[in-house]
Amino acid sequence: MAAVDARTGTGTEVPALGGIPLLGSLFDLKSDSLGTYLRAQQQHGDVVRITAGPPGLRAELYCVFSAEGAQQVLASESANFRKDNAFYQELRDSFGNGLLTSQDEDYLRQRRLVQPLFTKRRVDGYAGAVAAETRAVIAGWEQAPGGVVDVGEEMMQLALRAVARILFGTDVEATVDVVDRCFPVITEYVLRRGYSPANIPRTWPTPGNKRAAAAMDELYAVCDKIIAERRSGDGAGGEDLLSLLAAATSTDDGEFDAAELRDQVLIFLLAGHETTATSLAFSLHLLARHPEQQGRAREEISRVLGDRTPEAADLDRLPYLTQVLKEAMRLYPAAPVIGRSSVAATEVGGRTVPAGSDVILAPWVTHRHPRYWPDPDRFDPDRFTPEAEAGRPRYAWFPFGGGPRACIGQHFSMLESVIALAMVLRAYEFEAVDTDVPVSAGITLQADGPIRCRLRRAAG
Repeated sequence: MAAVDARTGTGTEVPALGGIPLLGSLFDLKSDSLGTYLRAQQQHGDVVRITAGPPGLRAELYCVFSAEGAQQVLASESANFRKDNAFYQELRDSFGNGLLTSQDEDYLRQRRLVQPLFTKRRVDGYAGAVAAETRAVIAGWEQAPGGVVDVGEEMMQLALRAVARILFGTDVEATVDVVDRCFPVITEYVLRRGYSPANIPRTWPTPGNKRAAAAMDELYAVCDKIIAERRSGDGAGGEDLLSLLAAATSTDDGEFDAAELRDQVLIFLLAGHETTATSLAFSLHLLARHPEQQGRAREEISRVLGDRTPEAADLDRLPYLTQVLKEAMRLYPAAPVIGRSSVAATEVGGRTVPAGSDVILAPWVTHRHPRYWPDPDRFDPDRFTPEAEAGRPRYAWFPFGGGPRACIGQHFSMLESVIALAMVLRAYEFEAVDTDVPVSAGITLQADGPIRCRLRRAAG
C-alpha cells in the first residue's frame, strides 16, 4: 500500500490501548512490555497505538502485529521505515555504526564489503569451531553439581566463545572475559537511555555515565589492540573473520578503516551471541518439558550422525531438529520487538500511521497470532514441516527480521544452533527443573531467572 496523507488518506484512525490518566501505558510497558503488546493485539487488532509518559514527554507507539503489516514495514515499503528512533541512536553511540545500526549509503557500503564473508560456503567452514566449543561445554557438564545446569548461562558462554573464536581466531580468552564483564553494563545503559523520555548528556560525570564509559573504554581497547595487530601484519592473512574483514576491499567501496572495523566487530559480538544463545537455551528448555519431542529429536540425531561430529552438510539431514529450533524461535524470538520510524504517513492494515511515528513490530505477538498459529502457546515442531510452512504468510515467522535489512548472520545462527543441539542431545537427556521461565524484552529476549535442566547421560 502506498504512503498517504495522514489528514486525507483512506486509512482510518488507529485504535488506542487504554491506560491511566496522564501516564497512559507507561507502567504496563515498564513492568511487562511483551504482555502489553499481546493485550493490545487481542483487544484492538493488528494496528494499535500505545501512549506512555506524561504530557510533554509522551511517547506514541504505533504497533503493527500482522504478518502482512510486518512485510510492508520490513520489505515492500522498507524505505519508508527507518532506524531513526532513540533506541537505535543509543545503540550507535555505544556499539558503533556497524551493520545493525548503520543506514543509507553507510549501510549499503558495509553490506557490500561484508557480504562475501557470509556466503553459505564460507559460513559452512565455521562448523568445526562450533563443534569444538560445544564439545568443551559438554565435557564441563561432567562436574555439574547434582547433574543440574542452567542452560541459559551455558548456552550464552557457548555462543559467545563460538563467535569470538570465529571473529578473533586464537585471541579468544581475553575477548570473552572482557565481553562477559562489559556487555551487561553497556546493554543496561543502552536500554535505560533508549526507553527514557529524556536523558542527560553522556559526558556528565554521573555514576551511571562513568560506569558505562569505563566499560566501553575497556571493550574498545581490547578490540583495537587485536585490530592493530592484524593491520600490522601480526596474525594477518588468517581465516578468522576479523582478518577477512581487515582484508575486505573493492574498487568502489574501498576498505574498512580501524574505527569501522571495530564497529563491525562490536556489532557482530552483540548480535552474534545473545540471539543464538537464546534460541539454544529455549530449544533445550522446551525439549526438557516435552519428552516425546525430545525423544524424536534424539532418535533422528542418532540415526543420522551415529558417533561422528556433525558437519554443515548435516543441516539438511536433520529436518526434525531444525523444526524444533524454528518452533523454539517462534515461541521465544531472540528479537521479540523491532523498532522503526515512519518517513511518510502510510496506510497499514487499513489504518493510517502518521509520518514521524515510532513503529513497533513484535515477533513475540505475530508468532502467537491465532490467524497463523492455531493453539499458539503449544510447542509443536510439526508446524515447520515444508507443507505447513508453505501454507502461511512469509512474515508469520520472522526471527531474523526481513527485507533488505534481514540479518546477514542467519545461516550462521542456524548452523551453530543445529550443530550444538545435535551434540548436546546426543550426549545427554534433559529434564526441566524450571518449568516456568519468565522473560522480558531487553536488546534481546531476556530470561528473568534461571533455565535449569537436570542432565542424564544418554544411553549408549
